[in-house]
Amino acid sequence: MDVRAQLVMVFNLDKCIGCHACSISCKNIWTDRKGAEYMWWNNVETKPGVGYPKKWEDQKVFKGGWVADGKNLRLRAMGKGGTLLSMFFQPNMPKLEDYYEPFDFDYGNLYGAKEGNDQPVAEVFSQISGEKMAEIKGGPNWDDDLSGSPLYAAEDINLDDRKIIEEYDTMFMQYLPRICNHCLNPACVASCPSRAIYKRGEDGVVLVDQNVCKGWRFCTSACPYKKVYFNWNSGKAEKCIFCFPRTETGQCNACAHSCVGRIRYVGVLLYDAEQVEQALLKPDDQLVEAHRAVILDPRDESIRDAARKNGVSEQWLEAAEKSPVYALVKEFGLALPLHPEFRTMPMAYYIPSLSPVLSTLGDTHELAEHGTFPALEKLRAPIGYLASLLAGGNREVVASVLAKLIALRGYMRGRNLNEPADEAILKGAGLDEAAAGRLYRLFTIGGHDERNIIPPQQREEQDPHTRKGASGFGILKKTGRGR
Repeated sequence: MDVRAQLVMVFNLDKCIGCHACSISCKNIWTDRKGAEYMWWNNVETKPGVGYPKKWEDQKVFKGGWVADGKNLRLRAMGKGGTLLSMFFQPNMPKLEDYYEPFDFDYGNLYGAKEGNDQPVAEVFSQISGEKMAEIKGGPNWDDDLSGSPLYAAEDINLDDRKIIEEYDTMFMQYLPRICNHCLNPACVASCPSRAIYKRGEDGVVLVDQNVCKGWRFCTSACPYKKVYFNWNSGKAEKCIFCFPRTETGQCNACAHSCVGRIRYVGVLLYDAEQVEQALLKPDDQLVEAHRAVILDPRDESIRDAARKNGVSEQWLEAAEKSPVYALVKEFGLALPLHPEFRTMPMAYYIPSLSPVLSTLGDTHELAEHGTFPALEKLRAPIGYLASLLAGGNREVVASVLAKLIALRGYMRGRNLNEPADEAILKGAGLDEAAAGRLYRLFTIGGHDERNIIPPQQREEQDPHTRKGASGFGILKKTGRGR
């Protein structure tokens, strides 16, 4: 057993209001400089939609991530021969138009224009070339709130029935905030010929060594989530750093700190690195359960002892025990990985949205089952869509999560209205009264220090084998590209 610790983020999609406060705070801190204008390490997408960059989920186009090849994993589009042939050209990498050409407005013209008969305007110019642009053709959230648009929503690869977005009464929408997933089996790390990308042993954060990066851009092609960017000015790769200068001092990430809806939870997970490869060889519809099996119980003393041998401190073990992330991902099984079929084992998880609708009886509108929600198959966001997005197509996993969320709301609604609380609702979903109380607190009244439990760290105190040189797990070692 090779027990390691990872800082992890969970997103509650039921609470995201799409305000983009997270994106702006990240942008202002980390990518406000030349060459990074088009980079959004944190972005919020409208789903259904094509996302940013456009159609990033379609691996038939971009060929990112891993595929199970018998008893082994291989990068979808790369091997030794492919790497050599693509050294100076990346055929599967997004183009600038798949992101957007970064632009700004000539505000100086509003103040400095010469006197004339017309009102001066702030014309648009490219932040790359500096030349004026005839029109703006895209942006990081170009399809924001357009989940019914045939131009954008209809191109979402998770939709198995596009008629859903053509009728007003079946149309649905939700927001999907995204950061780098800091995966356990990162394709970006395995693909880098320069070995510039590495996974830190002490907290699992995936970083790019700017002094080593040669700008080959294999990392951008290999990442199925397209969360590695190329700085056209410096010629280096850049990506989300999980705000490690903040987390190292116990502060939460800028995106989580600024989140208006309080949808984000940050905490520690313990996992067995030896199980990662075998878990990823499972069929698509079994990946969620295999993923959960890799995560270990921080209260188990044998696991804690194994973690100590790997240099995990008592402070981190205590944080793992109190972690809201462990409760949501493993203990209650509510948070799911984004596109687990990409087989990178992402360490960012999502609680699926309920998107309820009201049932109609005659000329009146009445709330449905349990006084709140209709049956699972009648929820506005189809289970099939959520399963494609978060469960490798496994509808049963998603249905189980939604059943727990519905039961929790029904039970707590009854308590808050001083109505007889029916514990059978909870038991039917695999919960009890104590679990309902804990989840209710996490989802509603829990404070900042309950939603974000981040142990500070002193890197100089870390055991050397848990630092940069230990990022290559078995899978990466086989490719020869692990650090």
